[in-house]
Amino acid sequence: MDARTHRRPRAVLAAVALVATLGLTACSGGDDGGSGGGGGGDASADAVDAALEKGGEITYWTWTPSAEAQVAAFEDAYPNVKVKLVDTAAAADHNLRLQNAITAGSGAPDVAQLEYQSLPQFVLPGSLVDLTEYGFADLEDKYTASTWGSVTIQDGIWGLPQDSGPMALFYNKRVFDENGITVPTTWDEYVEAGRKLHAADPTKYITNDAGGDAGFGTSMIWQAGGRPFQVDGETVTIDLQDEGAQRWADTWNTLVQEELVSEISGWSDEWFAALADGSIASLPIGAWMPGVLESGAAGGSGDWAVAPMPTYDGGEAVTAENGGSAQVVLEQSKNKALAAGFLRWLNSSQDSIDVFLESGGFPATVADLESDDFLNQESEYFGGQQINKVLVDAANSVGKGWQYLPWQAYANSIYSDTVGQSYLNRADINDGLKAWQEQNVTYGQEQGYTVEEG
Repeated sequence: MDARTHRRPRAVLAAVALVATLGLTACSGGDDGGSGGGGGGDASADAVDAALEKGGEITYWTWTPSAEAQVAAFEDAYPNVKVKLVDTAAAADHNLRLQNAITAGSGAPDVAQLEYQSLPQFVLPGSLVDLTEYGFADLEDKYTASTWGSVTIQDGIWGLPQDSGPMALFYNKRVFDENGITVPTTWDEYVEAGRKLHAADPTKYITNDAGGDAGFGTSMIWQAGGRPFQVDGETVTIDLQDEGAQRWADTWNTLVQEELVSEISGWSDEWFAALADGSIASLPIGAWMPGVLESGAAGGSGDWAVAPMPTYDGGEAVTAENGGSAQVVLEQSKNKALAAGFLRWLNSSQDSIDVFLESGGFPATVADLESDDFLNQESEYFGGQQINKVLVDAANSVGKGWQYLPWQAYANSIYSDTVGQSYLNRADINDGLKAWQEQNVTYGQEQGYTVEEG
């Protein structure tokens, strides 16, 4: 996964245009027939194997940097299959383009990449193929529980995990040491560290948060134990004032209101410079971050380290996912069995996963997370630390039961206008969460869902 394109702020207008077409009345525009196995009785693991042997042509949309090398390796393994690769550059434009093709009833790819948070928006209208009948349930043990949970929605299997983003605390060890700051193990200690650092050097901040990144906000609520979104078919319950949401908001209120966080926007040139020189001294963020630091903040090499996420009670480690993607088969595909075969190879074959890891991806596969080579790898950027040991522990500590809204792209697009305003005005983030909830309730009802407030 290219985290630089994956995690940068979304194109708001594109997101709104996308979700406006994703109500319950949306149709998949699918084709139930087609060569090499469509749906129905042709759906089986044997049909997948037969389709791979017979061959044919499929189209694959993705923004993954490793895709070209993966496709080349697949075509070497299955010379009768031709994969037309389309680089869609980034998630927001990709999703809009995909939805336009679905709505038009033609032009969608056979296989596509989707962020975990986007999956429900395509599952519920019937735009994706349930891969259960193709034998994909047998692959469950290959993946971490959190990523498998992200692709199994509404009693179906709608994709295979590509990567994961369990959160950890990335911190500038040089800055911490120079200012006598101990790595915090609780969020109260993190707040105190922020106070101590900023008092010692007003040019330095414990972290940055401009209030516009909904993905960060939802992941932090997840890590705090919040489960504000519950989806049961067409019924959606929203409670952005549950205990976990309030726990995160109350902690972040202190940081924001005491001006302990930098207002530099993430993914800007200024942000990378501040990471390089230590002006921003830590980031609670996904496990894909090492490659971003190495490429975007090279000046910080040797200064940074990784620690587990602080907890609220100092007890058992718990974290959340922050980012990550799966690949799916589109209902519009005219060769579903072949598409399923490519997907099965892409995200479960070791040959493919090795290519992905070479590009800096953080795996979702248990075998790779547990391998000695992966765990014992020393990072020069992180001063020789075996950072994967910390990140794998994080992958095994992700809280269970998280769900996204069926219209998460729209929800994210209005986050800065609701929760973000609390940051801007240094007001109570809980009030911003209430405003976010109110707008989501209205929107969900307009799309035909039964929306209940917790």
